[in-house]
Amino acid sequence: MPVEPFPFPNELFPGDWFTRLARADLEAPDDQPIELDLGCGDGSFLIRMASLHPDRHFLGVERLLGRVRKVSRKAERAGLTNVRVLRIDSNYAVRDLLPKGFASRIHFLCPDPWPKHKHASRRQMAQPWFLRELWELLVPGGELLFKTDAPLYHAEAVEVLPSCPFFTRLEWPEDAFPYPTTDFEEQWLEQGRTMHRLRLLRVG
Repeated sequence: MPVEPFPFPNELFPGDWFTRLARADLEAPDDQPIELDLGCGDGSFLIRMASLHPDRHFLGVERLLGRVRKVSRKAERAGLTNVRVLRIDSNYAVRDLLPKGFASRIHFLCPDPWPKHKHASRRQMAQPWFLRELWELLVPGGELLFKTDAPLYHAEAVEVLPSCPFFTRLEWPEDAFPYPTTDFEEQWLEQGRTMHRLRLLRVG
């Protein structure tokens, strides 16, 4: 069996995992906006977005190695040069590793809803500190897009917004712009679940 290269062609592998990266480390052309997909799963959404927008650069963050390799293979097969994937925990990436002020949009789609009451602190979109960290990753005028099938999680994310004046909420109708589905979203829609959306604009 041939030995697979490491890292994969589309896999981002920092030289130092303990120092915050610079925008140049993300291997994106200077004239391309960068979009971040946190918890990109098998890359269904990421690959579709990169195909739709060849003039933008896309970075997926995923903790599980198998998924990272799957995303990299998909990007390579599709001939996409505007995709990179980073294997790391999302919280660490957001808080300590990713560059400040680099992302034009952050996609946080179908995260684990942590439905048990004792796990409420793990529902990141309901935590002001997490929203503040995402704000710091966005360029001025950048957007944060969140989707979940969990009504409670969505309600908590909306409820925390008054304590986060660094974001303002925007309307997000179904036909606002082309927006592919994720692998989890497809499964949930087939089960008749409803997706709840939240679109936030960085203020300041």
